[in-house]
Amino acid sequence: MPVSERNGTKVWQRRTGRESLFHWVLWLIGVAVFAYCWQQISNATTWFFVWDAPRIAGDIWTRATPPKWEYITQLGKPIWDTLNIATLGTIISLVLAVPVAFLAARNTTPSRFIIRPLALLIIVSTRSINSLIWALLLIAIIGPGVFAGVVAIAIRSVGFCAKLLYEAIEEIDETQVEAITATGASRWQVMAYGIVPQIMPAFAGIAVFRWDINIRESTVLGLVGAGGIGLQLSASLNVLAWPQVALILLVILAAVVISEWVSAKVRGAII
Repeated sequence: MPVSERNGTKVWQRRTGRESLFHWVLWLIGVAVFAYCWQQISNATTWFFVWDAPRIAGDIWTRATPPKWEYITQLGKPIWDTLNIATLGTIISLVLAVPVAFLAARNTTPSRFIIRPLALLIIVSTRSINSLIWALLLIAIIGPGVFAGVVAIAIRSVGFCAKLLYEAIEEIDETQVEAITATGASRWQVMAYGIVPQIMPAFAGIAVFRWDINIRESTVLGLVGAGGIGLQLSASLNVLAWPQVALILLVILAAVVISEWVSAKVRGAII
């Protein structure tokens, strides 16, 4: 802490004069950037619709209540497709993420200068693009339907799972690996008996956590034609069938809550 003297008395200060000036300059720059961004957003916003939003929201609420409960008989297959998209996409992503994670981890990669950067590139590229964008691209390539949704979820999840898994691999206890290596075990035996047992709890937790996330993401893939309950939601929105929309949203909420409960129970059992 800097010290200054006033009337011969030492006074403790949090910052020196130069540090305080620099601190205030940063604040001024931040306020100026915020004001500029707000001005740009304000110029591009039709404020009449913003002020009228409460009335529109109230009108939609009136039209959507009560939900059309008899429509629930038509939501069985769509919600089942949504669960399948999330589950199959998670399984495929885990199968692909495991080798990528081992290639990306510093202590297991065959080459830190060639293979590891390529593995990290795969992790970053798959995580950087949202599942909806992947779904749009895949629908243009393989056509609309559940399969496009499964592949979109799988690609989106590879980077997430591989990143968490390779970090878990890098944090293992090296003494166990050294002990198995000292017995003359091969590289694959060291991996199977020294590394895999240590990362299995992390792997199980990652799998359940990602499946929980994919349940949420798969509910909206139907909005772009990738199957699932989102397809029913899009169709109902297009014809302004608000009671059906309300029921679909309630079903999605129930599915998300149940998946959250299941994942929490599984993670609790693993930990």
